[in-house]
Amino acid sequence: MPWESEVRYDRFVCIDCQQLKSNLEWIDAWGRYKGGLESVLHALKFERHDFLADSLGGLLFEVFLQRRDFAFEAITAVPMHRRKLRERGYNQAELLAVALASRADMPYRGNLLRKTADRAPQSTLPRDARRSNVRDVFAAGTDCTGDSILLIDDICTTGETLQACARTLKRAGASRICALVVARA
Repeated sequence: MPWESEVRYDRFVCIDCQQLKSNLEWIDAWGRYKGGLESVLHALKFERHDFLADSLGGLLFEVFLQRRDFAFEAITAVPMHRRKLRERGYNQAELLAVALASRADMPYRGNLLRKTADRAPQSTLPRDARRSNVRDVFAAGTDCTGDSILLIDDICTTGETLQACARTLKRAGASRICALVVARA
């Protein structure tokens, strides 16, 4: 299994992360964002290889089962701004979340979050600029009072996007938010 040889992110936390107040109970990833996995995720995201989402959703399901934490009312995805969604034709995080929800037999709720501003891609920014880039760009789409939510994205580099989404979900009433990604930098 791939996670047996990888560093477990729920057990080791860097000093910078220890000092931050997180709205996420945990973040887990199937693998590292390098080599073949980086190429596959790049193809999913930028080369219109949306057919890869189902297989990658299977990888997320492996991690989901391995964590043994099934107490979620819903699965949702990091939203994409509507302009970028029109350009790309799909939200890769949503495709991954739908694939996972199907395997886990849990509801996918795509209406929990929406992205209200179209800003520079996080990948183009230095680490210290990423938090301000996602500040106040997500809005709650519907009430989720008391719900435990599993948030899905393709890649986690600094975690700022996931944190911003979790902050929004907390303000909308979510009791607990956790995150799964295919790869972590």
